Amino acid sequence: MSNVRQHKFYKKLLIMLVTVLLISGSVIYFTVDIHTLRNLDSFQPWSVMLAICAVSVGLLLDGTRLMHLVRISNENITLSQAVQVVFGNYFLALLTPAGSGGSIAQFIFLRHAGVPSGKATILVVVRLLVSILFLFLSMPVIFWYDPNILPWISDSGLIVLSICIISGIVFIVWAIKTNFLDFIVLKTAKRINRCRRKKLFAFYHDIKAAVLLLLSAPLSMCRIFLESGLSLLAIYSVVPFLLMGLGVEANWYIIMGRMVFLNLLLYFSPTPGGSGIAEGGFILLFGDLVPSGTVGIVAVSWRIIAEYIPFVIGFYYMIKVFGRDFLSSKLTR
Repeated sequence: MSNVRQHKFYKKLLIMLVTVLLISGSVIYFTVDIHTLRNLDSFQPWSVMLAICAVSVGLLLDGTRLMHLVRISNENITLSQAVQVVFGNYFLALLTPAGSGGSIAQFIFLRHAGVPSGKATILVVVRLLVSILFLFLSMPVIFWYDPNILPWISDSGLIVLSICIISGIVFIVWAIKTNFLDFIVLKTAKRINRCRRKKLFAFYHDIKAAVLLLLSAPLSMCRIFLESGLSLLAIYSVVPFLLMGLGVEANWYIIMGRMVFLNLLLYFSPTPGGSGIAEGGFILLFGDLVPSGTVGIVAVSWRIIAEYIPFVIGFYYMIKVFGRDFLSSKLTR
């Protein structure tokens, strides 16, 4: 039985690797032109080192914010354990649709670190909510500096959209804190079947517990929110560093804004790890900012540095901590 599960796991892994290679190859093939080699000839290797250092800083901050988040729940984990959670998230997120496996990996590693199941579930949800909250709250600033990011929406429309986003977040937090959302969930639950009702209650329970945890320690959560923002921005800075290596005078406001916008969309991507959508979105958003014939190469380089290298490290930690049998059993159920 163990050999069958391992075979299924490695089959899934092989399919993922082939998919990534096909997508990366296609992106490069369909975006090169006669100017590609000339532009790449002036590329500076030091930019790759800066990009790798930026990702390293971002992942380290991701680990420290998790440590501080766990501490709020009256538990403790080491930086080494927090780093394992972070890399495990990258590994399973890239293997599963919509990155759903990332949450499973975080839960598994938190449980291995001694965090109780109930708290581990809530911490995983909080970690996700804080990241998405930072990205959503960044949108007004992004629309202000880069109104062309959504050219089919007017400036006034972007302002209205930004106000709606922030107002929606504030309303949801207020509704959960005052139990007003309980009433809406109960009303909704009466209109759906039993199976979906159980899933709705479980989902709402986790979200509510996560929001209440966020509100329980405002000062500590401000620190975690700041660490989350710095972590994400450090990881996203891979792109401007790569563009600098191509001799582009990087407009950090525009580039970082578009990276925030793209990665916010990837949180809701139906493909494993955002494969295909990430590269396609990058080409659409950055096609006018990079030298001719290099947008596909930069897109693939960004994915390799920011996603695929952490994926490989996460694979190593999964095997080291839990072994091959455990890993194959989790991914073939």
